[in-house]
Parts: sequence; structure tokens; C-alpha cells
Amino acid sequence: MDASLEKGADPTLAEMGKNLKEAVKMLEDSQRRTEEENGKKLISGDIPGPLQGSGQDMVSILQLVQNLMHGDEDEEPQSARYENGCAYFHEEEREGLAKICRLAIHSRYEDFVVDGFNVLYNKKPVIYLSAAARPGLGQYLCNQLGLPFPCLSRVPCNTMFGSQHQMDIALLEKLIKDDVERGKLPLLLVANAGTAAVGHTDKIGRLKELCEQYGVWLHVEGVNLATLALGYVSSSVLAATKCDSMTLTPGPWLGLPAVPAVTLYKHDDPALTLVAGLTSNKPADKLRALPLWLSLQYLGLDGIVERIKHACQLSQRLQESLKKVNHIKILVEDELSSPVVVFRFFQELPGSDPVPKAVSPPNMAPSAIGRERNSCDALNRWLGEQLKQLVPASGLTVMDLEVEGMCLRFSPLMTAAGLGTRAEDVDQLVDCIRSRLPVLTCTLQLREEFKQEVTGTAGLLYVDDPNWPGIGVVRYEHANDDKSSLKSDPEGEKIHAGLLKKLNELESDLTFKMGPEYKSMKSCIYIGMASDDTDISELVETIAVTAREIEENSRLLENMTEVVRKGIQEAQVQLQKANEERLLEEGVLRQIPVVGSVLNWFSPVQPSQKGRTFNLTAGSLESTEHTYVYKAQGTGVTPPQTPSGTRTTLRLPGQKPFKRSLRGSDAVSETSSVSHTEDLEKMEQLSGRPEQAASGAHSPEPQPGVPSPQEAEQTGTVQDRAQRPEGDRPQVEEPENLR
Repeated sequence: MDASLEKGADPTLAEMGKNLKEAVKMLEDSQRRTEEENGKKLISGDIPGPLQGSGQDMVSILQLVQNLMHGDEDEEPQSARYENGCAYFHEEEREGLAKICRLAIHSRYEDFVVDGFNVLYNKKPVIYLSAAARPGLGQYLCNQLGLPFPCLSRVPCNTMFGSQHQMDIALLEKLIKDDVERGKLPLLLVANAGTAAVGHTDKIGRLKELCEQYGVWLHVEGVNLATLALGYVSSSVLAATKCDSMTLTPGPWLGLPAVPAVTLYKHDDPALTLVAGLTSNKPADKLRALPLWLSLQYLGLDGIVERIKHACQLSQRLQESLKKVNHIKILVEDELSSPVVVFRFFQELPGSDPVPKAVSPPNMAPSAIGRERNSCDALNRWLGEQLKQLVPASGLTVMDLEVEGMCLRFSPLMTAAGLGTRAEDVDQLVDCIRSRLPVLTCTLQLREEFKQEVTGTAGLLYVDDPNWPGIGVVRYEHANDDKSSLKSDPEGEKIHAGLLKKLNELESDLTFKMGPEYKSMKSCIYIGMASDDTDISELVETIAVTAREIEENSRLLENMTEVVRKGIQEAQVQLQKANEERLLEEGVLRQIPVVGSVLNWFSPVQPSQKGRTFNLTAGSLESTEHTYVYKAQGTGVTPPQTPSGTRTTLRLPGQKPFKRSLRGSDAVSETSSVSHTEDLEKMEQLSGRPEQAASGAHSPEPQPGVPSPQEAEQTGTVQDRAQRPEGDRPQVEEPENLR
């Protein structure tokens, strides 16, 4: 900064210089790119006020501020694009529209200042909002203006012709005519140049003609108004320059922190604008525009155009890339490129749900379509969360549309300047989408197979949770499960907790979670995303067998606890009875301490070794006489075997659970797979034959005069060794039971 400027500047200006240095550092973080297309630059007549093409340095800006503060010029320079307009700067984006509504009320109701509410009561004003307007806008206006909610009129969007997010002009005209016939006053219409959801632009030119016909104030807002700074603007957005007012939000567009929004309006009566709150005589209100003005002076026209153009190029890049990706649907307004890209994952009904269409009656088609949409919505929500974590610089958001369902929105005009989004981030976003598509399509296809397998398995209940992005949700119904009750089930929670632990110990590629059922308090198992080689039959069978095993082990432990308790009570009774018998056998005299000792010394008693042992396996009290006589303890009863599955799954080495064996893959050849399976079968036969030999079920009875196979084998071997030479002796074959 110049030393002369520092000496001649006011203290307030010096403090402003310090703050401006910090703001300049934030602006220098994002590098400016040079304009490549000279033919698309704005002409000098479109440059608002003293904005220079390449921006100005800090010294020039501060000198200009000092001249404006001490000069006689109080009027702000106006832009050639919005003629005869005034500006109102505000912190809250919706505040400008509320002040515009006050201005419209004062303009249409001449006696409003005197009579107030009575004028509005006799002729109620009507504010028209699009059905695609930002949520909560109508309620905010009514609260700020003190109007009842019936003063709002919701205009439907096109359903048959045009975009589904554009205002239906024919229905709007019908609504205005009906309100006029009922004695109401059509006051104001809020149009969109880029809706808050998908960035679609209303037909502003046609709406302007309709508003002029009925005397309705036309206000326009939306993200697409940023493209007015470019040299190539669509006709629908360019028509916004002819409206009565518009609200701009340059902070998100240019990545400028802590700058106000601005509402431009056209009106000739300064008194009404002062009453409406759009103008003020306070110096503090006039300084609201200073942060924005300083930032724009530093960026210059080239910096402003460059950032807005860069955001539009990012949208075009993503849109062109997604057109080449299967199972991705783009919501496009028209052939013109929109700075907002909204897309979603989808899969056709015939390919994703063929079984229900073949067996379900015709009246079940809507429910199948609704179930399909719920599944796609859950998967799109999962995809959006994954992409936001993988590519945070993209600024991707997930939103729920009324007609399309759950969608993903990319709006670089609102996020790119702040996050520093680059073309490489868009390419990375597309690559992440491609990598997640196989998992999404396979999961959507396996949901119906999983439902059928669970439905056909005893003891399992399929839980329909449309908000879960995965294969599905299942619950195990134990013996004491009250199916008609929605209360908490401690026994079921214990079983499902053990089941979840067992499933996670398998170390499969699937994710398992436990949570309450939708609109219920009962526990169930949530199964996550899956790939195409997932064996649903093995998965369902493993869940059923494991849950049944946990339940039976739990019941065995409970039964054993009860048996032990009863056994202790029985042992106490028998010990008491044994004491009574001993008392009768020995007599009362032997129980007296001194007399009993003398009596036992003269006539000792031969005690009998009587005792009891408790068998946990059998659950009964047994005598210890066998132990004292034979000096050995009995073996008891063999415990029951653990339940297992009905089918045995042969898994290749390194193959994870719930995976189909890919015999035709490059990693494992057909021959190796078959040979390995044969080895497993031989090992199973080998493990089973010692039991058969022990039981003697398959060993033939020896016949008289016929040597046994072992004797014949030994005899033949000895004879061969004695008669044959050393080189001709055959090798001893492996016994059959060891093959």
C-alpha cells in the first residue's frame, strides 16, 4: 500500500485495508484461468460500473473507496442488462422477496397505510408459487407479511408437456381467472430460473406476458441467473431481465464468504420503497454492499466470468460422461445444457423383477412397481453416501423428488468455487459410479431371490424394509416368539446377537447388522450389498442353521440349570434322610458328646460308605458305591450332537463363505476343481469307515475253511517274497480303507 495513501486515509479506511488483505488471500486460493474464447467475452456496455476486465489491485480499490466516501456521488452505477433497477442487499436470501411483497402490497392497495388489515380482508391478496419452489418459502412469506396461508396459491407443474418441474402456464391462467371472479387480488408470482431441486427454468417470457395482462408482479430467482454474466445466455434465462424483480446470490456462485445477497427491482416511487424497507437512510444499511463490492472489484469481470463458466463446463462434462453409463438416468430439461445435473440409478422392471410378473395377478402390478421404486431409492441413497465420501470435492447432494424418487444432484454453481472442484474430480466421480454399478444391479436382482428363499425356509421371517440398501432383512422366529406382539423380545434379542456374532466371524464379503424391525421393536438381521457370485441358498441355510443351533444351546443350558437346581434340592432331602437313619441306627446316646465318645471307645461303630454324585449329563443323583467298590467313575450318558445343515458345501481353497464356485474361471481350472472335490469325497469316506469297522455293520461273517482277507493277503505276500526274485517283487498295495 502507498505510504501517501496510508497517511491521507481515515482510520476506518486503514482498518478496512487490513480486512481487505485477509479477503484477498482467500480469493487468491482459487487460481484464475485465462479466457480462451475471445468471441464469447462481454462487450464493454455490459460491464457494471467501474468493474475492470482483469480486476484491480488493493491500492486502487482503497483509493476508489476513499473517493466514494468523500465525494458527492451517492448513486450506484447501474448495469445495462437490468435497466432502471435498484438494489437491496440482505443477509437472508428470502428477505429480499419478503420486502418485494410489501412493496407490491403498498403499490396495489392505496389505503393500506391507513386501513391496514381491513383492506386486505375485503380483497384478499394472492401470492402464486410454483410446486417446484424451495421448501418453506410460502410459509416464510406468510409469517413475514402477517398473511394467512390461504393467500398462497400453489401452481402445479407440467405433467404431460414440457418439463415436470416447469410451471404449468395454462393452469396458472385458470387460477388467476378464478381468483379474480371470487373477488381476490392476484398480487405476485414467483418464477424460477433454475429450481432449487433440479435447476429447471420456467418459461419466463410467457409468464411475463401473463403477468402484464392481469397486473401481477413477477419476481424471478434461481441458480441459473448466474449465467447472465456470460456472453451466451439461453433465451429463457435472458427473459428474466424484463421481470419486475430478481434475487441474486453471488456468494456461492463466486466462492465469496460472508457477502450479502442482492435483490434488484424496478420502481419509480421512492416513498413506497422506503415504507417497504427496500431503502434506508442509515449509513450502516448502505455499507452492507461493501464486502461484495470490494470482492467484485478485486475479481474483475474476467474473474467473475471465469468462475461461472468453469462451473458450467463441469456440469457439461459430467452430463456428457453419464450419457455413456448404463443404468444411469439423467433428468434433462431440454437440449440446452443446464448448470445443474440430476441423475439416479435405475433398472428396468422386466429385467430386475421377472418372477413376480409371471406369477402375480394383474392387480398386484402397482405394488410391485412401488416395491421396485423403494428398492431403487434405497440404493440411490447408498450410492450418494458412497460418492460423497469418495469424492468430497464434487459437492454431490442426495435429494428426494416427488415423481422421480431419490436422486443425486451436482450443482457446481453453488459448490465448485467454494470446494475448488476441478475436471479431474468429475472424472473421478464418473469412475466411482462405474465401479459401484455392478454391486447395485446384482443387489437389486438378488433381493427377490433372497425373499423367496427366506419365505420357503422354516423358522425364518422376511422383513420388508424399503429403506435398507442391501439384499434384505430377516428375523429368526424362536419357539416362544409371539408373532402377534410388537413388544420387546429379550430371548429373540439374545439369539440375534449371537447370530450376528457368528455371521461376522465367517469373514465373508457381506456385511451384517442388527437393528429393530421397521415400526417394531423386535430384533432382526440386516444384510448389506452383494455381488453376482453370492450363493443366496447357502446364505439363508447358514442363517437358519446357526440361529437354530444358538437357540438349542441356549435351551440346553437353561434346562441344565433347572436340572442342577432340582438335583441340589433332592440331594438336600436325601442328606437329611441319611442323618435321620444314622441317628436311629447309632442311638441317641452316641450323639451326646462325652457319653458318645466313651461308648464308641468300648463299642465302635462300623460306618458304611454312602454318598451321592450328581450326573450333569443325565441330570440325576447316583450312588457312589460303584466308585468305592470298583475304584472307577462311571461314563454317564453321551451328550446330544449339535444340529447341522442338510447339505454339505464343498468350498475350494481360499474361497470365502457364501460364494458360488466358479469352475470356469482363470484362477481355478476345471480339472483341479474336480480332482479337489474327489479328494474331499475320499476324505469323507475315510473318516466314516472306522466307525463302520467298529460297529461291524459291513464286515462279512467268516466261513469255515476260507481264509480271511487279511490272512490271504499276508500269505500271498510271504509266498511272493519267497518265490520271486528281488527285482520282480511287486510293491505292496495300499489297503482299501486307507485309499
